[in-house]
Amino acid sequence: MSSLPPLSLSILGVEPLDEFIKEIADFIHHMISSRPDLPGNVEVEAKIGILRERGGGGRVFLPVLVETILRPDTVECRFESNMTAAQHKHFNTLLNELKITSSQPGYASTSPLDYHHLYLIDSFYPSESKPGDRDKIRVTRDEKTGTVTECMKKIRLGDLNIYSPKRNADWRVSVNLEVPVSHPVGTPTHSRRKDRMSYSHEEFNIDLTQVTSTNPGGGTPEILHELEVEIARPALLLSTAAKRGDMSASEHERNAFDELIRAFVNNARILARNASDSWH
Repeated sequence: MSSLPPLSLSILGVEPLDEFIKEIADFIHHMISSRPDLPGNVEVEAKIGILRERGGGGRVFLPVLVETILRPDTVECRFESNMTAAQHKHFNTLLNELKITSSQPGYASTSPLDYHHLYLIDSFYPSESKPGDRDKIRVTRDEKTGTVTECMKKIRLGDLNIYSPKRNADWRVSVNLEVPVSHPVGTPTHSRRKDRMSYSHEEFNIDLTQVTSTNPGGGTPEILHELEVEIARPALLLSTAAKRGDMSASEHERNAFDELIRAFVNNARILARNASDSWH
């Protein structure tokens, strides 16, 4: 009798719903459903970083033992997505090794990763219709060719902070609306150069970026290092969201949105849990 016999998932024979993933799925679905009636793509991304105390530099401390979603606007904290150059190198090595390994013949643990190295310049302009609007117009150019790749205004819809006391990093889910606009006139208020290593895996992009920000007034440029995972196809996100819970659709179609968010959350968790101890 020393061996464990087969066990049921529960007394009802089913596994209880994962409330953590459902909470994030419900949040994203609500942001999509209640977004402004404007043309544009819905962006869903998770950034890896640290939740810090407001007015201080220390990491937030909460009386919980495991990864926890914070109710919006209830904990006095700020999210910082910047990491050290050493941490940036750590993630670069990890993702490069995974790309090489996943491309080997016979490797079945995950789908292969694709990779692109991008050099981009973002220029920010005040909103012409609302000069004091915090949602500035962003013009993105390819640094090598000068070609404009994007001209849009990003409207923030909402954020969820996830505190991970057992890990070296926390993370944040953000939902934004990217509204295409015409190229603004005048002088940009500031610009930033993005040296981005972009890895694509199935329905997700994982971007590791060194950002160099400059201001028209001069001064020492600020260098930041960021890591984020983003749902790659906004059209797929919206189509699956529209069929969530639709009883006229097939079970596969009804569940596709939650399955997409489950994989998205798992990718964010894996990245946060692989943060090295050099994070500050």
